[in-house]
This record gives sequence, structure tokens and C-alpha cells, in this order.
Amino acid sequence: MSDAVAPAVIDLNADLGEGFGRWQLTDDEALLSVVTSANVACGFHAGDPATMRRVCELAVERGVVIGAQVSYRDLAGFGRRAMDVPPGELADEITYQIGALEVFARAAGARVGYVKPHGALYNRCVHDEEQAGAVIEGIRTAGGALPGHALAGSRLHEAARRAGLPVVGEAFADRAYTDEGTLVPRREPGAVLHDPDEVVKRALGMARDRAVTSLDGRRVEITARSLCLHGDTPGAAGLARRVRSELTSAGVRVRSFV
Repeated sequence: MSDAVAPAVIDLNADLGEGFGRWQLTDDEALLSVVTSANVACGFHAGDPATMRRVCELAVERGVVIGAQVSYRDLAGFGRRAMDVPPGELADEITYQIGALEVFARAAGARVGYVKPHGALYNRCVHDEEQAGAVIEGIRTAGGALPGHALAGSRLHEAARRAGLPVVGEAFADRAYTDEGTLVPRREPGAVLHDPDEVVKRALGMARDRAVTSLDGRRVEITARSLCLHGDTPGAAGLARRVRSELTSAGVRVRSFV
């Protein structure tokens, strides 16, 4: 029996299609040449029909898996404002968003491959069992066994497992972590990393060592199959290319989890 250690494998995902009408935030075409999974905005925090169609077509051309990035209904706040939505209503809104993207994915010759909450909904589902359960119910209604993206150890991660749905642990190379392994809220100093060298270093640590250093300097174990690179970060495409290049050079296999 060989003692060789299997190479690390990581998926690179980015939030795409985050525009509305003439307003465009993300460099979708450039990022789709780097990432292996595309979290496509479904119209509730950003995105419109034309943008959703275009991103799906580009993703299929480049062999990138299409994911539905679902959100609270909050265009004005970009889905980053805390909201209290009744579970039944939230589940229906999740189903609605997935269904909208599925139409464009099928037209492009693909299917929605997974679901990832955005912004305030993502953060809420780390701790809130009821909201996490509503997201899972929405996924089940829309797509049966669609995998969900979730912060490892979150309530959403647990809810997916209880429901028998596949779940993909996710990490963020450009976000600061608490000692408990959760994301530092964006409103706090140091929550978002802007130094490209530091982002690359953290991406390598997450992929190879399964660990990250918290904002307070502690080593935190990370279980992630997918690494998020935020598409709305200035210079996001260039940074994503560098991260992928460094991962590949370090022997990490970059491919989708689907």
C-alpha cells in the first residue's frame, strides 16, 4: 500500500451576475475563466433576467457549474440587511429564485447544480435553525437533492444533513474569521482582507492545511471543499487568477465538487 498523500482538491466559486439593468458590479466574463462554480444572483439582491441568461450561457461555454445564489428580497440593500421573514414565506422565495435561474440554465444547456445563500441570509443561517430549515425546505421543493453551500458547522450545514441533502463546506480567503470559525461581521474593522498576498496565503492554508488564523491570532480548523472569491472586490478577476495559479503550483487540484 502506498504511503503517498492524496493531493488536496478545492472548488473555486465566485458571486456573479450581481448587476441590475445598466448597473454592473461583477466582471463576470473574466471571473468565469478562472472559477469552477458560479453563484448566480437570482434577482432578489441583484440580477435581472438578461443578466441571468448571459451568465448562464457564459458559464456553459467555459464548463463552469451554475449555482443559484438566493437571498432575502432586498435589492436596495444588496441582500446584506438583516430581515425577519416567516419560514414558510422564505421557503417559497428560495424555491422561486432557484426556479427562475433553472429556466435560464436549461436554455443554455445545463441545470442548476447547487444553491448558496447570499449576504444576510447566509450569515443568519449560521446560527438560526428556523431560517436554515426554511432554506432547506425551499431547496427540496425546487430541486430535490440539490447540494447546498454552507459554512462548515453552521445550522444550514446541519439542516441539510438532517434532510438528507448533500452539503458542501465553504471557506472564504478574503474574510476574517472568529475563534469559533464564523465570519467576522463586515461592519467590524479587519473583516475583509484587501492584501492580495495575504488572501493567497490564506487560500493555500485553507486548501492544504484545512486551517485559518482567526482575527485574534488563533489557529482555527476549516473543513471546506469550496473556496469563495468575492466578485465585488476591486481587482477580483486578477486576484482570482493568482489564487488559482498558486493553488495549482502547490499541487492543489482545482475542480468543481459537482
